[in-house]
Amino acid sequence: MIFRDTAALRRSTATVTMTLVLGGCTLDHRGQSGDPSQPPPVSGAQAGPTASTEPPAECPPSGVRIRSTGGDAAMGLRALGLELVNCGERPYQLNGYPVLHVFDEAREPIMLRVVNGAKEITSGFDQPPRQVILAAGERATAVVLWRNLVTDPTVVATNGEFLTVAAAAGQPAEEVDPDGPIDLGNTGRIGVSAWKKADPSTPVPTRPAVSRPATT
Repeated sequence: MIFRDTAALRRSTATVTMTLVLGGCTLDHRGQSGDPSQPPPVSGAQAGPTASTEPPAECPPSGVRIRSTGGDAAMGLRALGLELVNCGERPYQLNGYPVLHVFDEAREPIMLRVVNGAKEITSGFDQPPRQVILAAGERATAVVLWRNLVTDPTVVATNGEFLTVAAAAGQPAEEVDPDGPIDLGNTGRIGVSAWKKADPSTPVPTRPAVSRPATT
């Protein structure tokens, strides 16, 4: 009897031990792929959002960066905002109009007449240029204007696909996003306002600069 009781006690002990071991294995596997009800543990190094490793945009040798700030269209009148940022370390001087060049889908130049002040296109943008001095980080703005207007059905309408802008004559041009086709109809002209200093309280646009190389 003593022998049988001892054997039974050993079997009972072994059963309890196996139950505990299996229970421990179940706890160890919580949160893994077999148990989606619990999220996997996250280490302290991975708890926060991953920091961006993308390097900041490089400042061109000219010391300024030009980009568009988006377009607007109303009753055939088109307006595209331009922004020039002094990304260099020295003051940058402006006194005039942006220099524009429009290209078709094959990147061939389109012959156009650029109207400084846009008087023949619309009113309100013909303020004469003034000297603008931008400290490092400051911005200047201008507006490109045109009309999608067809006055002669025998003349093929012009659509530009690419736009380059230089801060002034003789300065390097940068390609900017035209925010859609430059649909000039058959007017053969495009207007631009003079550079003016941006209000520091105006929010900085989020539209990135075009990464494609400028067309010369």
